[in-house]
Amino acid sequence: MPRRSLTAVLLALVTLAVLGTVSAQGAGVTIGQFELRPEAGQEVNRDVPETKSKSNAPRIVPGKASTIASSNPGAFGFTGVTFKEHRDADNGNQTSDTPPDQGLCAGSGTVIEPVNTTFSTYSTGGTRTSGPTSLTEFFTGQPEIDRTVDPPTFGPFLSDPKCYYDPAAKRFVMTILQLPFTPEGNFVNGRSNVLIAVSNGSTPSTSSTDWTIFELNTTDDGSDDGSGNTMPSQPGCPCFGDQPLLGADKYGIYITTNEFSILGPEFNGAQLYAISKSALFSGTLKYQAFHGAPIPLAEGPAYSVQPATSPTADSWNTTNNGTEYFLSALDFDATTDNRIAVWAMTNTKSLDDPTPSVTLTAPAVIASETYGQPPNAEQKKGPTPLGDAVGEPEEQVATNDDRMNQVVFAAGRLFGAVNTVIRTSNGASTSTDRSGIAYFAVTPSTPSATSVAGSIANQGYVALGNNDNVYFPSIAVNAAGRGVMTFSLSGHHYFPSAAYTTIDATNGAGPIHIASAGTGPTDDVSGYAAFGGGGVARWGDYSAAVPGDDGSIWIATEFIPGGFGFPPYLNNWGTFVGNVTP
Repeated sequence: MPRRSLTAVLLALVTLAVLGTVSAQGAGVTIGQFELRPEAGQEVNRDVPETKSKSNAPRIVPGKASTIASSNPGAFGFTGVTFKEHRDADNGNQTSDTPPDQGLCAGSGTVIEPVNTTFSTYSTGGTRTSGPTSLTEFFTGQPEIDRTVDPPTFGPFLSDPKCYYDPAAKRFVMTILQLPFTPEGNFVNGRSNVLIAVSNGSTPSTSSTDWTIFELNTTDDGSDDGSGNTMPSQPGCPCFGDQPLLGADKYGIYITTNEFSILGPEFNGAQLYAISKSALFSGTLKYQAFHGAPIPLAEGPAYSVQPATSPTADSWNTTNNGTEYFLSALDFDATTDNRIAVWAMTNTKSLDDPTPSVTLTAPAVIASETYGQPPNAEQKKGPTPLGDAVGEPEEQVATNDDRMNQVVFAAGRLFGAVNTVIRTSNGASTSTDRSGIAYFAVTPSTPSATSVAGSIANQGYVALGNNDNVYFPSIAVNAAGRGVMTFSLSGHHYFPSAAYTTIDATNGAGPIHIASAGTGPTDDVSGYAAFGGGGVARWGDYSAAVPGDDGSIWIATEFIPGGFGFPPYLNNWGTFVGNVTP
């Protein structure tokens, strides 16, 4: 299935007024800021060679249903950024963005939650200390959409925020992609960036005066990147780095992207950027990029290569003059697979040298439990006033695909998880395919300069019976190896809710805890045919989990909080921020 053309989907934006709420609508697909990451399987649709070692992988992943815990000991939480706050930020000069892409990070007594193009800061007790603030205004000084003029004009297009707290420097790093966008709301060939904000201290607010901002040029059209480095000339470029992912070791900050042509059909796979941490914290962007030849796998370009973070400075791997690990999924034809890949960068200390010489090893392919393309999730029946207004039934929830989600390196293990199709062995008498979670704890080898190996220390599934679903997992693990995996949950018996399990390399995942129960179904403009949808609402795209200062784990994921919706708002999503002591 080829990737949907950006020109067909994203150009010719117009404005829409619904009961006094003005939002941006584009080409019959979604409302507001468009999500540019590919739909399920589209970026990895490749011919599968006969040598592919997954012929015995079952088409349906078997699993046993997890139990639901009756209480949440050692946990508390609060509602984070909501659609209402997002839409009303910057005096209402925000579009109706969906879904809420999550960028949680925490440290030095501060919790930061970037969501789409808005962010807030909180105390560890849950009190909001600043925000919600427009990330478009924060990074560029311009509104996302200026409604003070007629017709409204658009500012730069930003999406996919991530955030990381460095436990040694006690500084925060926040990233977001930027695409070339005209005031009329059209994408054009031009420069694209990953914007990087570094806090000037350990307890920043949402004011840009508390941060230093850099631009990492991801256009890859053979021109100068703006700092004297010549970018490669990649197929179909000018390009942009979709869904920038964020990791770190002792010496570097690591950003990986999925590279697409801005206006063409080309997909160039994963691109990796190793950035000197000491230079960045001193006010200079110095990096080494990995494009093209090192990245492709036998079946096609690598995709969504997730760099690892670590809970404490003691967890960083300093062998081979500094080592950073990565995990990625290998389901190239969007069906099922029973392999994952572990990657390593070595000599990362050289990022501090005048000419860095970091080495990216060839990935090791590891046999794993089966995982596969998840179906859309159902949700409990309830009131949907926006759907009623356009005469359409309740939406399903998009679970996207089975790419690797957030990765953490702790206690000598790499932890990661994916969405997967699941059919549990108990529950309803008539089994149906649902969305579940496959998780992995991987023991990586000490890599050489050219290769790395790894083995599965533990793996398993988190799933529900009786036509219920879990999706979009993120794992954080503390220095002792105890962790928490957060995700969303919905189905015949549940409105979309925030949930979690404890997890470690010895015992795997525990019972499911519902951190905050949803109060109703998602009523999201992105899924309704009247606005160009197909009956499936966008959701989360990813959750987040990060270690706290005290060994606890902070989690954040999408749920439905209630208290607002149509009219006048075109969505009713919210985010839940929680803290769990594993």
